[in-house]
Amino acid sequence: MDEYQIVERVKDWYRKTSLEAFYYFLLNDTTIISDESYKQSYQHNPSVSKQVVGEVAHNGTDYVSILEFPFLKWNFISSAYLYKKGYLIRGYSPLGPAPLPNIKYIIYCVESDTEDTGVVGHELQDRLVIELVDLEVAANNLNLPKIVAWVLGPKLLSEDEIIEKEFDKINEQVRRQKLFAGHTWDDAYDIVSRYFDRDERELSKEVFKISQAYQQVFRPYRVVYNTKTWQQVVF
Repeated sequence: MDEYQIVERVKDWYRKTSLEAFYYFLLNDTTIISDESYKQSYQHNPSVSKQVVGEVAHNGTDYVSILEFPFLKWNFISSAYLYKKGYLIRGYSPLGPAPLPNIKYIIYCVESDTEDTGVVGHELQDRLVIELVDLEVAANNLNLPKIVAWVLGPKLLSEDEIIEKEFDKINEQVRRQKLFAGHTWDDAYDIVSRYFDRDERELSKEVFKISQAYQQVFRPYRVVYNTKTWQQVVF
């Protein structure tokens, strides 16, 4: 499937599914299952880990900033990259008990909150934003290969070895980089939040530069749907 077909598949799944979990997995047969279903399947069929081609996450929001820049609010890239390379994270991890060598995509679905107009306002109600990123592209643009090598040092970890404190350190180093128009990950989100959610319009030029950097780092394939008609719309 190409990016368009994947996003359409995710949209159709989202439309027909009562979502209870936060994380899901896209398998190579286009099935989408929850993280708990995946973990249960793994107990009976460990090869299911090799069938995972995408991580799908979803959230609802009444903030325009999150609808505009979903990956600035949440970082799914670091953990997925580590699992792709053969590492595991001790303790709770939605990515499960085994490496995911064939994972290729991170897919984030964000729906405007229909219960509370909040900051979003009526004009942006009934919206589902789906952004798909290529994991390797985003990881390379975030300098993850270099950061992982620096944090883990010269040792070569095998598949069954587990990193814990190292993950937090890797994530910290990723977020401290000033990749978004000279801003760190968290500072960039603070700026776009102030602009979109608190109406600080004097930040427009900075937000434009952050938007350009966001596109360069994540290269997202983005589609917005109206959740009443399920047709694509311009956001």
